[in-house]
Amino acid sequence: MISLLRTIGMRTHIPRGTTSERTRSMQCLICRARLATTLLVTIAVVAQPVYAAGGGQTKFKRISTQYIAALGNPAATSGIGAQSWGLWPLDPGPRGVKLTRYLSLKDAGGVAPARWKFDETDWWLEEHGLIMEQPTVPLPPGKYVVTGARKVTAVLTIHPADSHGERRWDLDRGATLYDVTHLACRSARYTPATVGGSCSPANAKQTAFPVAPGGAMPPVDGCTKQDYAVLIVIGVGVED
Repeated sequence: MISLLRTIGMRTHIPRGTTSERTRSMQCLICRARLATTLLVTIAVVAQPVYAAGGGQTKFKRISTQYIAALGNPAATSGIGAQSWGLWPLDPGPRGVKLTRYLSLKDAGGVAPARWKFDETDWWLEEHGLIMEQPTVPLPPGKYVVTGARKVTAVLTIHPADSHGERRWDLDRGATLYDVTHLACRSARYTPATVGGSCSPANAKQTAFPVAPGGAMPPVDGCTKQDYAVLIVIGVGVED
């Protein structure tokens, strides 16, 4: 946009203090545009059937982009603990609330403009310092076509819970959890470090954002932090 204005000889005044905000917004738009292009390139994978061990096959249907919050060894191709994974059916970024607007969120009874409810004992942040809604936990069992919007697209299988409530996960094609992690999307869950203690977004350092792709989310005083990998979901399995 700036280069276009220069080309046609227009002058515009940008109020001091808004440049960084507009730059971040532009970066987000560029990032989402690149992501959309990448997903269009990988969409062909969704149509490919995957044959199960019993001789059946799973077909996949394209869905509106969703996001998985995952925990596990980045180098692993399978593991346990998927009962603690979550799903955002909608992109939580645009639905988030800026840290600078936390007091307004609190004054509104914790109800965000996007109508999700903030929980001061269990809240999430993303890489630009936006307070996000919680994902739906646990992630339902099934097959998901996932990608990190880089080079690898794979089928993630979330198995039903066993008798102990444990859910296994595995990726096909030898893909690792790191391969299908979208590094530009960072997310972390914050809970009180002590029982009955205060864990407030007001204690987050805004200068710590944005977080570099692949980087750890910043700590917040009074909170225990858990970083989650973010996987992009572009398709789901449909049994044939």
